[in-house]
Amino acid sequence: MPTTKKESLQFGVMMCFGMVLLMTVYNYYLNGMIGKMTIMEGLSDFLIGFVIALILDMLIVGPNAKKIALKITANTKKKIYTVLAISICMVIGMAFFMSIYGLVTTYIHNGFTSSSVVKDYVVIFSSNLIMALPLQIIIMGPFVRFIFSRYIKSTKHSELRGV
Repeated sequence: MPTTKKESLQFGVMMCFGMVLLMTVYNYYLNGMIGKMTIMEGLSDFLIGFVIALILDMLIVGPNAKKIALKITANTKKKIYTVLAISICMVIGMAFFMSIYGLVTTYIHNGFTSSSVVKDYVVIFSSNLIMALPLQIIIMGPFVRFIFSRYIKSTKHSELRGV
């Protein structure tokens, strides 16, 4: 897929945008926030989450997920196994960190509502992982790879050929 830093950034922006958008709506639904917050509050929460996710993707989770996935799939020649391994490692890493973000924002908005931060984190992490893994593997991953290969990669190849 991405072969240059620019392409990696473009791919990461598209993937983060889609995943953060859908996961934000999912979490608003889970917390009963749809209809209770203004559009501006929703957009600002989305933008903050998007920036944090993009930074995590580019600097921490992405590089480490790729290293782990490439080690796991080193003995396979099937690219689909590598793609799935990277996707799974990315989802686990992003769910881990973004659940911390979700926990912090929940405490900021609602205060401490239970006696166990660890329990709250495990609940948030598991509910995010349950949604994010199939969302990434079945919907967003294939969709973003299609858009990327169709419009970003094809544009680059057209420019190289002088078309």
